[in-house]
Amino acid sequence: MDARQEDPRHDGAGAERGRHVLVIGGAGFIGSHYVRELVRDGGPARVTVLDKLTYAGNRANLAPVAGRHTFVQGDICDARLLAEVVPGHDLVVNFAAESHVDRSIADAAPFVRTNVQGVQTLMQVCLEAGTPRIVQVSTDEVYGSIESGSWDEDAPLSPNSPYAASKAGGDLVALSYARTHGLPVSVTRCGNNYGPYQFPEKVVPLFTTRLLDGYGVPLYGDGGNVRDWIHAADHVRGIRLVAERGLPGQIYHIAGTAELTNLELTQHLLHALGAGWDRVERVADRKGHDRRYSLCDARLRALGYAPGVPFEQGLADTVRWYAENRDWWQPLCDRAPAPGTAGAAPVGAARTHD
Repeated sequence: MDARQEDPRHDGAGAERGRHVLVIGGAGFIGSHYVRELVRDGGPARVTVLDKLTYAGNRANLAPVAGRHTFVQGDICDARLLAEVVPGHDLVVNFAAESHVDRSIADAAPFVRTNVQGVQTLMQVCLEAGTPRIVQVSTDEVYGSIESGSWDEDAPLSPNSPYAASKAGGDLVALSYARTHGLPVSVTRCGNNYGPYQFPEKVVPLFTTRLLDGYGVPLYGDGGNVRDWIHAADHVRGIRLVAERGLPGQIYHIAGTAELTNLELTQHLLHALGAGWDRVERVADRKGHDRRYSLCDARLRALGYAPGVPFEQGLADTVRWYAENRDWWQPLCDRAPAPGTAGAAPVGAARTHD
């Protein structure tokens, strides 16, 4: 489990080196990337992953670091289990969340349970265990939509989907523990992520896998919704820096490297896969679809953060990874179709996307 090599880079690894780190939701897309980075860098003395393994949690995401971490299958809402697992860890990072907007519109209850009740359960257990450092991972969607400019960390919360509202609730619970009890927890908020191992209901892997299979892809509304795109590696870099240098009770934005409309993103993916616009089907817009997100990350940059993955390079590498790893994503495409859709069916019954 131990990896002793030295890492001379100052990228946030100092918070983990020689310590015991617990990663909640560590079998998901971003959580597993964080775990793989931790183990690769040889930082912690011990890495423990706790994950419920819902439809989007996947032990295969951790296969590259098999034997170099401890895995516990369990629910963030299980206070008894957390009370057994949390003590003895120096750093707890919480990635666990229900995160798909369309699913939250169809059924909000699991989102409230995991994203609000789960956070409260974890904060209480960390308080009782005297955990020295906690990072709560969140999203830019808690702010709602912004017409121009960028949100800073003091912007008012105005979530428009049940998913975003549940994440806002979890953030407020975590911050209340910092302010009321002095719990050493910081909150990070990030834009749209892409990269390897992302469950194929989200737009980049959804479009990529459908185009690879010869199907069409669904595009919401007029395609003018704007998102801030960041590679998972840069998101993880920001989280690690907050774990090392962030202040308890503080919020930190992790901004991306490309602000694109959905039309522009679609064009990038069509070009990368040699497909034309005849493969695109316009579908009815999502209820309450936020028009634009944008984050100002000056606070994190003041701690030394800078993204390292240019969007064009990161997207090309991501598309290549899906093309070369069909055995990872093919079994997932029919495993859990988005609510009210027809899974991996051809264009005309396309899965929706985030």
